[in-house]
Amino acid sequence: MAADRMAFLTTPRAERVRRDARERVEDWREVYRPGALLPIVGGQAARCMDCGLPFCHSACPLGNLVPDWNRLVALDGWRAAAARLLATNNFPEFTGRLCPAPCESACVLAVDGGAPVTIKNIELALADRAWAEGWDLPQPPASTTGRRVAVVGSGPAGLAAAQQLTRAGHTVTVYERADRPGGLLRYGIPPFRLEKHRLDRRLDQMRAEGTEFRTALCVGRDLAADELRAGCDALVVAVGAGLRRELPVPGCRLPGVHQAMAYLTGANRVDEGGLPAAPVSAEGLRVVIVGGGDTAADCLGTALRQRAAAVTQLDINPRPPARRAPGQPWPVHPKVHRETTSHEEADATGSGVRVFAASTVAFEPGPDGRLAAVRFADADAESPDRGPRTGTERSVPAELALLALGFTGPEPEPWLSADLGLTVGPDGAFARDEGFAAGAAGVFVAGDAGRGQSLIVWAIAEGRSAAAAVDRYLRGSTELPDPIRASARRLTL
Repeated sequence: MAADRMAFLTTPRAERVRRDARERVEDWREVYRPGALLPIVGGQAARCMDCGLPFCHSACPLGNLVPDWNRLVALDGWRAAAARLLATNNFPEFTGRLCPAPCESACVLAVDGGAPVTIKNIELALADRAWAEGWDLPQPPASTTGRRVAVVGSGPAGLAAAQQLTRAGHTVTVYERADRPGGLLRYGIPPFRLEKHRLDRRLDQMRAEGTEFRTALCVGRDLAADELRAGCDALVVAVGAGLRRELPVPGCRLPGVHQAMAYLTGANRVDEGGLPAAPVSAEGLRVVIVGGGDTAADCLGTALRQRAAAVTQLDINPRPPARRAPGQPWPVHPKVHRETTSHEEADATGSGVRVFAASTVAFEPGPDGRLAAVRFADADAESPDRGPRTGTERSVPAELALLALGFTGPEPEPWLSADLGLTVGPDGAFARDEGFAAGAAGVFVAGDAGRGQSLIVWAIAEGRSAAAAVDRYLRGSTELPDPIRASARRLTL
């Protein structure tokens, strides 16, 4: 089979087909139409120009071999393509669903504002087919080193570090304070973006390789940190960045005002069968979501599925342009207007309104003392904090407000500083050296705990590199992949 070498000129970009938006809000299943991806993938992969200098590599912290597996898919060499993908990414079924694809922004086809290769869709098709065909099998080590490693936290960084270290022959135990492993993949991401059987399948693979999971165990409370450190040869702290931003305006403590992640966690626990009903539900309520990122969009999709009466999203940022701004040229990941699947559902059902450049002024109580309305104003672009512009205030009725304002760093836990010697840097994350080492000897920090709030693809890259650093610490050298340094940053201006 010969691929069309000129497909980047003759074949238009096509993306994975979604289910009808009105149908989607009736259930919690993934938004994409099953089986609708494979027929278009080969032609889309052929659009890759096999560039002499592929900037998609630089935009992806994992260093994914994008042109390699694109060319193989175009030639119907799926198994070889999957091997290339899995060589750099432990969890492509997660990134193919959740990553915003900075690699596509850096695609050479996008240099003049053109349509990049659908790298993310091709990655997902490869990942799913690798599972379906039995190509993505457990890789238990041929022998063990006798060294024990503890990983605290089971989000994507902790899981990537654990899998790499287990495959290198170390005995790895992952500690998770929640009742099930997965971190934000489990309870922070709604099932319409990531069905949890996909996470469970990967965890089963890790168990088959030899990784042990201990859940419902809070280090520092149920197990002393110094005791944990004494019982292992190295310790990886991958606790994430769970310290949530607050909104210090009048009424922020009213009944009815909740943090977005607490709301999402409750909804996800219901889907997992852990709760009979969500502690906080949007059913029949008028909802206001404060924030403009992915978490806010997840709240929107969740509220629509819970049958909210109406949803208003307040984004303090102005509406981004439809195309790259002059100050955000290729190959950086530009801030452009993107409509998520949740916004598509809100438009289709007429249940949601998105307001840009909106600065929240106050949460207003009703006669019963509970939230009754949210007051906001136009955000002043000339103000350093984009505060409210005088004379533009108005209110929207609301019985439920969700704060989706992001995270500032890891949650303050005494055992992290007192027992492990970790310190917080000026950016709010744990300070560490270029090799991910931090605090006491043999302690390493990976993921958002050391980087700050970031993307899933960066978390996986951090976990892989931290695993290489641990292996080097334990054995003096390593053959594990080491894609990034701790100080590496996204390709940006």
